Amino acid sequence: MKSEEVDKQASAPVSQETEEVSLDFPTPIRQDPVIEKLLKKLPPSLAGSYSDEQLQGMRVALGDRTWGTHFIDSRGTFAFPFVPWRFYYVFLLGKNRRAYTRREKHASMLMFIGLVLSFILISVLLGILTLYILKSALGIDLLEGTSLGVWDWVRELFD
Repeated sequence: MKSEEVDKQASAPVSQETEEVSLDFPTPIRQDPVIEKLLKKLPPSLAGSYSDEQLQGMRVALGDRTWGTHFIDSRGTFAFPFVPWRFYYVFLLGKNRRAYTRREKHASMLMFIGLVLSFILISVLLGILTLYILKSALGIDLLEGTSLGVWDWVRELFD
């Protein structure tokens, strides 16, 4: 009996009332910043010809790409003489606002650790070199008859 009721409801005519959309007032998709920017770049006749459904599809296709401003945004083109092609360059610099993947987080942490360890290593080596030059300048000889030649090289620079 329940299946008969379901069949009757399924075969019942569905009201096909549609609501006319007025283009006098912007709809929410037309207020979207990405879609607004896209529509401003098109001729008005073409921009007005898209339906809201088409604009929704374009918004989904474009994704979360917001063309924001960058601290440094340098773009240009150049050509070499006697070469039939033109080349372009883009240099962008700004704060990274996107979320990192696990792999990017791992690579970032490894790079940070590598940079910190490199800084520490270079600082220690420069410290040892400075102490060695200071020791040699004061005439302290820890191992009789041995020299790395660094003190002689430094003296030659200033003589």
